[in-house]
Amino acid sequence: MKHSYPELAKPLELGFTTIKNRVLMGSMHTGLEEAPQGFKKLAKFYQARAAGGVGLIVTGGFAPDHFGKIEPFAAKLSTSKEAKEHEVITKAVHEAGGKICLQILHTGRYAYSPLAVAPSRLKAPIAPFKPMALPGIGVHLTIRNYVRCAELAKSAGYDGVEVMGSEGYLINQFIAKQTNKRKDRWGGNFANRIRFPISVVEAIRKAVGKNFIIIYRLSMLDLVENGSTWNEVITLAKEIEKAGATIINTGIGWHEARIPTIATMVPRAAFTFVTEKLKSEINVPLVATNRINTPEVAESVIASGQADMVSMARPFLADADFVNKSFAGKASSINTCIACNQACLDHVFEKKRASCLVNPLACYEAELKVEPTSTPESIAVIGAGPAGIMAAITAAERGHRVDLFESKSEIGGQFNFAKKIPGKEEFNETIRYFHYRIKETGVTLKLNTRFDLETAKSSNYSSIIIATGVEGRTPDIDGITHPSVVTYQKLLEEEPILGDRIAIIGSGGIGFDVAEYLSSDLENRSSLDQDLFLEEWGIDKSLQARGGIAGIKSDIAPSKRQIYLCQRKDTKHGKSLGKTTGWIHRTTLKNKKVKMLAGVTYEKIDDQGLHISMGSEKKTLEVDHIIICAGQQSVTDLVLPLKSLNVSVNLIGGAALASEVDAKRAIREGYELALEI
Repeated sequence: MKHSYPELAKPLELGFTTIKNRVLMGSMHTGLEEAPQGFKKLAKFYQARAAGGVGLIVTGGFAPDHFGKIEPFAAKLSTSKEAKEHEVITKAVHEAGGKICLQILHTGRYAYSPLAVAPSRLKAPIAPFKPMALPGIGVHLTIRNYVRCAELAKSAGYDGVEVMGSEGYLINQFIAKQTNKRKDRWGGNFANRIRFPISVVEAIRKAVGKNFIIIYRLSMLDLVENGSTWNEVITLAKEIEKAGATIINTGIGWHEARIPTIATMVPRAAFTFVTEKLKSEINVPLVATNRINTPEVAESVIASGQADMVSMARPFLADADFVNKSFAGKASSINTCIACNQACLDHVFEKKRASCLVNPLACYEAELKVEPTSTPESIAVIGAGPAGIMAAITAAERGHRVDLFESKSEIGGQFNFAKKIPGKEEFNETIRYFHYRIKETGVTLKLNTRFDLETAKSSNYSSIIIATGVEGRTPDIDGITHPSVVTYQKLLEEEPILGDRIAIIGSGGIGFDVAEYLSSDLENRSSLDQDLFLEEWGIDKSLQARGGIAGIKSDIAPSKRQIYLCQRKDTKHGKSLGKTTGWIHRTTLKNKKVKMLAGVTYEKIDDQGLHISMGSEKKTLEVDHIIICAGQQSVTDLVLPLKSLNVSVNLIGGAALASEVDAKRAIREGYELALEI
């Protein structure tokens, strides 16, 4: 069979088994690992991805003992009873024609638990507890627990295990000078510091035999002070191969590293150069990872010889059928991961079930089903933003007749603003996907058409869905109509020429986006250029610097504009931003010398600029333009007139609640409403 992506489609021969293609679904914690009936739900989740064509799946991390758990009630695999619970997962994946490995993850000092242990008694900057230093016997017991976990995984039907040796977890903590201050045979020189990972892999291989996959996740670029040198990475890779690893997977950056590695402002395939550099040094298959989200990029990585496999995690939240669609020549139908982190990683850190902003079905496969309706209705959806589109295409997929009305000339709503922000270009992909789905499901799209009461009266709609979204709120400030005042919508829609001195009123997500937009070189975006990105964040592409960063100066140039980012609240700027990405935005604007002012009272706007007070201090920001990002209000002018008709009326997205522009909530509301009609 001829494939659209021939290198990606090639089987990978491991000697004792064959992986049907070069696609690995990387490890993701979903929150189902600890949830009631979670394993049955995980089985449905993984089964959908196996049926969707993934060659090899790696589960979220399971601790080998109590000490290695992420938190006190997190998942572990250390007993036969626990192994029995996993059989529903392995059976489901194998029935769908896939293979699956269990990831063994010992968090070490990253544990949110008073039972945390580590090579040395050094607290992690991102964890609340100082760990206990493992005594010598404790090290041996931990190795035995890794082995026991692997044996149990095999008994549960897994095809292999992945030993998590990267991202700053326990194994990484043994390897790095930064975290290993031991004086015994497990610390000191490099040979001693890598004894632990080598011993773990050797012991697992001896216990499970030859015909079992062992993936080792190798930290190839630590991005922390006193991380490994490149020669040390090579040495460890060769030793891990000797110890019995079947595959080596790439790990990039510790969790405590202050450099983005997977967020949307990271260019696609930004770190594959690291995997490529190791490829000539070892003989086992190598896996490239991080920000690979389209079949074109994945094919290029394999075809160019940078790696033998590609690992994608979040792209399989966005679309379970990613692989099958790719190989069938239907890449345009893929729901692309936009790397926003809002419903996946942010949810996990908030102790919620993971899902996906662009695919609300992710991790809800056992509960949500798009089933054909037995009573087709005629439905009008007003507003072709994310909420309205999701409602329209889901209702149409079920068999309803759907007209989608949009007063503007294009679909996408607030996504059309987001896609213009440097680092958010991936939002273009969701708009592309929405166009495809509107056509595929037979939704009648009516652009440049304003829905009104007369339209409703003259049509025979049984349901009307109002998804008219939000509009910017105008604050009550003296002089708000001054010519220097520009709304964020006008800024991003019309792109007027602005001066070099700017004040932004409001520092929520939109305020930060506008500050990024106005402080960036829009012609040379680091989010689209690997070399620019590496320079901005101080990463040594030659890999001569220890940890990839030692002595390398970051080069995020200050903005050519003087920008003030103002907020009324006397709190940290960007407090409402996502947990996993907010720090990146704050760091970027800080490096661009954007001035952040909190506790601001807006007095007036005039020819001099923006007059403010901060406590007892009054000052005038002598600016050329003032951008309003002061929150949103729902567009609901049609609600009361339509409710006077004998028709079902529902509000979703920003029309229902405008507190913050929340695409995740809007899309989910559209999806769930369409399932109920």
